[in-house]
Amino acid sequence: MMLCEWRSFSTDTEIFTQEAFEDLIGDEFESMMFKDDETIPSFIWTVNFVIIVKRCSKMYTDISFEKIPRNPVCE
Repeated sequence: MMLCEWRSFSTDTEIFTQEAFEDLIGDEFESMMFKDDETIPSFIWTVNFVIIVKRCSKMYTDISFEKIPRNPVCE
């Protein structure tokens, strides 16, 4: 499901609000995608990046973010 409005989500140790996420990534939120009935998004789009949300552990809920430029400049 694609959402154009922020939906806060949490791990076992942290709650991600839009403000906290934008401060962490350093860019402005645009949309997010949830797969199936997951409570944590799979992808988050910002103005300049696509963020892949990766689960780091199976024992507890922990995630990491991988930033990929949306419009890379090729020289």
